[in-house]
Amino acid sequence: MEIISRIRGQFTGSTVTQLMVLIPVLGLLALLGYGLIQKSAPPLVGASAPDFTLQLFDGGEITLSELRGQVVVINFWASWCPPCREEAPILETAWRSYRDQGVVFIGVDWLDTEDAARAYIQEFGLTYPHGPDLGSRIGRAYRITGVPETFFISRDGLVAAHIPAPLDEETLTTNIETLLVTGE
Repeated sequence: MEIISRIRGQFTGSTVTQLMVLIPVLGLLALLGYGLIQKSAPPLVGASAPDFTLQLFDGGEITLSELRGQVVVINFWASWCPPCREEAPILETAWRSYRDQGVVFIGVDWLDTEDAARAYIQEFGLTYPHGPDLGSRIGRAYRITGVPETFFISRDGLVAAHIPAPLDEETLTTNIETLLVTGE
């Protein structure tokens, strides 16, 4: 109590009132900021992968939960993203190598135009399923922060790995091989 009295003696009445209002407000902002940071973080490795249905550019659709029992590689990309352009051939090569081994690739086009996305798919000869993330709903569910980002989903539907950066061939194949061997 004596310390509080000394502190109060250092400030005028209006300053004390301002501090009494400011301190709880700052505390509330800190808690809200912490909550927002936690909500914007990617799903934790080991958590269930958020389910989604993606309308594909070819007119079909793909639903993640229907792929249980297979390893799934979800790659978020955009035609305007230079690192995405660098990893596109790596993804296509891996898709062709692993598609007959129970591995499914899904390309999720994020914040792009349909014409530019279709041109990108054609330019790189991408043959695995691709579709637009309309309204960024899938990106929000996966809490991505940009592109490229890739998620590896285990056969039982859990997020096994998250790579928030461009993939190289070694990272891609190591994650796939691990899931094929261990299933985890």
